[in-house]
Amino acid sequence: MTQQDLSVAAEVSRKSINAIENGVYVPSTVLALKIAQTLNCSVEDLFELP
Repeated sequence: MTQQDLSVAAEVSRKSINAIENGVYVPSTVLALKIAQTLNCSVEDLFELP
């Protein structure tokens, strides 16, 4: 899945997805849940505390 595909599914810009991937932006709970649902995984699979 491309950043563009994920951004469309999560209803955010591709730049937002890129910023999340690079650790520049921390998504809201709602956005994190949308991303996890789109990728068919849990939020914990995607994000963890340092």
